Amino acid sequence: MEKIKLEILGLSPSQSQTGSFALILGEEFGNRRLPIIIGMFEAQAIAIEIEKITPNRPMTHDLFKSFAQGFHYKVTEIVISDLREGIFFAQIVCTDGLKERVVDARPSDAIAIGLRFNVPIYTFENLLSEAGIVANEGTSSEKPEPAPVSASKPFPDQLKDNTTEDLHKMLDQALTNEEYEKAAQIRDEISRRN
Repeated sequence: MEKIKLEILGLSPSQSQTGSFALILGEEFGNRRLPIIIGMFEAQAIAIEIEKITPNRPMTHDLFKSFAQGFHYKVTEIVISDLREGIFFAQIVCTDGLKERVVDARPSDAIAIGLRFNVPIYTFENLLSEAGIVANEGTSSEKPEPAPVSASKPFPDQLKDNTTEDLHKMLDQALTNEEYEKAAQIRDEISRRN
């Protein structure tokens, strides 16, 4: 299977889950985005490495790097490898120079480690086709009809009350507004109907 290279486009607080963050990955030569919801500590580990901040004491992902280097292993790539029941899976590909090993991991941990080793992040076409969101090149002048808002219903539950056509309009609007977490929830509802 052909791998598609991804780059980190952004990290923002989750609007629907307190303490969570939306990690936005984008294909290197395309306009598809892969939003992944991650925890606060993993987001912090990624942000610290992106910003090149040196913490007072090593974090868990720094410990992994020191441990791997101590045993002459290096990470060669990170692969967002699967999506099952709305949960992403990843692999850390390592080598000691003689043998390649693949370690299963959560995407957030794999990416935090991959950043420390300065290695590329990949996924596969089938996963990006299934879970990716196409970012609009321009903005649409036509606004989608708003979904009925209910303070008592969480956003994903509100989506169930919309037609598939309305969901596609809402998805376009969320992408135009760069609301990738909301777009991911809309994408998931559309996928459930297909």
